Amino acid sequence: MHHVRALVAGAAVAGLLTACGSATRSTSPTWEPSPTIGVGGDGPGAQANPIIPLPSAAPGNGGPPDSRGPGGAPSSSSASGKKIDPDVVATHLAAPVGLALLPDGSALVGERTTGRIVRVQPRAGQPVPTVRTLSGLDTSGDGGLLDLALSPTYTEDGLIYAYVTTPTDNRVVDFTLTGPVTPVFAGIPKGSTGNTGRITFGWDGNLYIGTGDAGHPRLAADPRSLAGKVLRVDPIGDPAPGNPDPRSPLFTSGHQVVAGLCALPQTQWLFEVEAGAVRRGSEVNLLARGNDYGWPHTRAGAAPPVSRLPSNAGAPGGCAYLGGRLWVTSLDGQELLDAVVRPGLVAPSLGSYSSVLEHRYGRLRTVIAAPDGALWLTTSNRDGHGKPVPDDERVIRYLPTVGGGHSNL
Repeated sequence: MHHVRALVAGAAVAGLLTACGSATRSTSPTWEPSPTIGVGGDGPGAQANPIIPLPSAAPGNGGPPDSRGPGGAPSSSSASGKKIDPDVVATHLAAPVGLALLPDGSALVGERTTGRIVRVQPRAGQPVPTVRTLSGLDTSGDGGLLDLALSPTYTEDGLIYAYVTTPTDNRVVDFTLTGPVTPVFAGIPKGSTGNTGRITFGWDGNLYIGTGDAGHPRLAADPRSLAGKVLRVDPIGDPAPGNPDPRSPLFTSGHQVVAGLCALPQTQWLFEVEAGAVRRGSEVNLLARGNDYGWPHTRAGAAPPVSRLPSNAGAPGGCAYLGGRLWVTSLDGQELLDAVVRPGLVAPSLGSYSSVLEHRYGRLRTVIAAPDGALWLTTSNRDGHGKPVPDDERVIRYLPTVGGGHSNL
């Protein structure tokens, strides 16, 4: 690992966890990196011990009934005689939200409600093995395993970052496929709703953490709270150089639920997408240090969205940058939207939106861009708002071309 933290035992661990739990009950932010907490087992499919001790048995997995092929892997093949969609590279997953591409072209997919991480190949019909499971998560209020990101130096350290919900807080942890789970940034408030969050590494090498308002909108405007913010820290969880307050991880504020974060290559700019106020449409924000984006109420000096999604798109699920365009998934509109990113003298802007994949796969959640020009997406049809098909939930590999068409491998 690129950083080393000593294992602690007994009273030391108990003291740390008590401190983390206290942070979530206070309006004062807590962002000191925590010591390593060991995990049991090793090798592919190792089961991680709870990130923090649980007072009782871990919550149930929830989601659809387990539907796995031989060896515990979800089946990627269809019933006999059914035509296989070559763009669907995994099926029968439970709430796939986290998505990160590995250097070999395969992807890690994290299930929100089970903590399971599977490896998906870029071709349909391939095995989908479980490579890791994170336990001790709280999946209530849209919490659980919420996002994945690879270390900028993954080929050297093998580190994977995850945004997770525990019984006491939301936090970022890191781990390898066989090593311990290490808290990187703890103490993000959790609530009965509003726990959804995103993580991504910017082109500056720092980690950006998008947090929800934990069901308490006023926290988004409170500089003492980590809720409803985009945080900017270095890979070990310390406030990044250049933050508005060098002692604080806060980068931007005034967010309801950060649905997507995507960086523009070789620039300082990040786009953020989130559901906007009723009747105003969902927002696309261009993040700039120190800006307030106005949730829950428009305030003097609040930065306006750089764009709003079409009114029929509803809530966004995520965003990605590919081929000079911003791609945004629509949950309610059941489509993938795209707009040209126009360079500007001061900041980029966005053109008008077009759409693809309308109603083809239902509600679309996460989207990430691959170096080979493909977009990887996950569905969200078993979340109580969609109309699932037998293969849901699915992972899709979509290869767009100029003019809105697409091609397969």
